[in-house]
Amino acid sequence: MRTFGDYELDDDQTRVDLDVVWKFLSTEAYWGRWRTREQVEAAIDGSWRVVGAYRGGSMVGFARAFSDGVSAAYLADVFVVDSARGSGLGKEIVREMIDNGPGADFRWMLHTVDAHGLYRQFGFAEHTKGHYLEREGPNAVYVG
Repeated sequence: MRTFGDYELDDDQTRVDLDVVWKFLSTEAYWGRWRTREQVEAAIDGSWRVVGAYRGGSMVGFARAFSDGVSAAYLADVFVVDSARGSGLGKEIVREMIDNGPGADFRWMLHTVDAHGLYRQFGFAEHTKGHYLEREGPNAVYVG
């Protein structure tokens, strides 16, 4: 666990407030709204790592990753609730996930249509080399 101002950043999966995650992902996120609560909970349960952000004991931010545990990881479901935005917390959640954890030397991947400036600060770049291939599932929805 690490502190950032009034916030605690913690990778203890048992501390994750599934109600907060479900509320955000089902009502505010532009991605993956087709998922059921059971699918979201299964994704969290099967994640290689999660990072929650907490203020006063309440969860106010989240990120998860899946990985081979050796060399590569995919960053997913990153969010900060409205009341905690503008504090730099999103940046700290990403830092905790990719720089301060066991995947600091991994190749990290993600898909997003927003927050490119945030992710560029951590070395993410749009791929133009043609090495990256993707097969979208039938339920993939990207807004942009």
